[in-house]
Amino acid sequence: MSKQTTLKSSFTLSGKGLHTGLQITLTVNPAPENTGYVIKRVDLPNVPEIPALAEYVSETTRGTVLKLGEVQVSTVEHALAALYALGIDNCILEVNAPEFPILDGSSKFYVEQIENVGIEEQSKDKDYFVVTKKIVYETPDKSSSIMLLPDETFSVQTLIGYDSPVLGNQFAVLENMADFKTEVAPARTFVFVRELEPLLKMNLIKGGDLTNAIVIYDRPTAKSELQRLSELMNQPCPEVDSLGYMNTELVFNNEPARHKLLDVIGDLALIGKPIKGKVIAMHPGHSVNTALAKLMRKEIKRQEILPPVYNTDSTALLDINQIKELLPHRYPFLLVDKVVEMGSDYIVGIKNVTMNEMHFLGHFPNEPVMPGVLIIEAMAQCAGLLVLSQVEDPKNYSTYFLKIDNVKFRQKVVPGDTLVMKVVFLTDVRRGIANIKGYAFVQGKIATEAEMTAQIAKNK
Repeated sequence: MSKQTTLKSSFTLSGKGLHTGLQITLTVNPAPENTGYVIKRVDLPNVPEIPALAEYVSETTRGTVLKLGEVQVSTVEHALAALYALGIDNCILEVNAPEFPILDGSSKFYVEQIENVGIEEQSKDKDYFVVTKKIVYETPDKSSSIMLLPDETFSVQTLIGYDSPVLGNQFAVLENMADFKTEVAPARTFVFVRELEPLLKMNLIKGGDLTNAIVIYDRPTAKSELQRLSELMNQPCPEVDSLGYMNTELVFNNEPARHKLLDVIGDLALIGKPIKGKVIAMHPGHSVNTALAKLMRKEIKRQEILPPVYNTDSTALLDINQIKELLPHRYPFLLVDKVVEMGSDYIVGIKNVTMNEMHFLGHFPNEPVMPGVLIIEAMAQCAGLLVLSQVEDPKNYSTYFLKIDNVKFRQKVVPGDTLVMKVVFLTDVRRGIANIKGYAFVQGKIATEAEMTAQIAKNK
């Protein structure tokens, strides 16, 4: 199993903001396991944070904008593409402006800096989003679509096409992320001359110039009009003899298509997990890319609460006698019969509900229903076993619950039911404190869920 990674040390990049024109400094720092990508606005009071996740996408005009409350940051896709393609799982990105620096309009400098500081393997396993079925997003007018298909590795294909004598149909493919550095990262963003004035009227591209984007001249335009655009942008007007690329030679013959592929990777990084699947993007853009990322986030959340597969014939990982060695609870308050599955950050426990239990004498004699507080207690005992698995000598420790939040009772539990309980860490155990989410399933449906905070303490 592949392990999570972070940076060995921090790096800093500075440059203009494409849309604000501000001089910006971005520092990318290592981060603990399970952090993901977190963006901090260090220029604002209290240094607010925005998780780099699709649900925080607020705008996609000429770049991906993340917003949480009143705090936003834009043009994040080039940095995220480099981190994601190079397999970085956890980092904190500190920026002193409402956008990332555009640099040369590519991901090249991010890749160089990541390689310069190095990548550090962490102890926790990578948590992949494994594609098991086709996921598609298509615009209402069917002009653009992006599709995710099952595959063993992550790969991306893009097709772009414009009604332009200079830039028609182009295709790009990246089968192996190891080739991102040479085949995709240097590909720069692009803009048509005819788009410049509308973008300026939208209060965008204040920092745009001939060094940070490919400028495509595909419609004959009077010199006086070009001069006027030059004055609006406060940039010198280049000599234009014919249609084509005004300011530069292309790094690749299909550089625009490769940049669109880069954008796809950066936007899909917003799912918060590495992908095992094939992406096919037809005429992609930030709007389409992030729409798919949002669908994937919904699928991730749905999968997080799928009932565990419980095979009644499987051998218990911990039987009742082993559980009694770890938990202080005894009859009639020991509410976990066995543990059938356990990983580094989760546990699955079983409670068989029978009519012989004492609480059914009064709750309720004519219609026996398991008290909700006892379902919570059963999940808490599972959580206790999970927390104890984090110490070397668990028999010498006990777990005490400090807080229970967001409890929901969705259906009643009655004699004859089997509670299948899945409990997961929400955060790592820090200073003896654990934040935990628990689900109790009956017949494949959630009966109860709750968030819990627990403290682990050594026995006296």
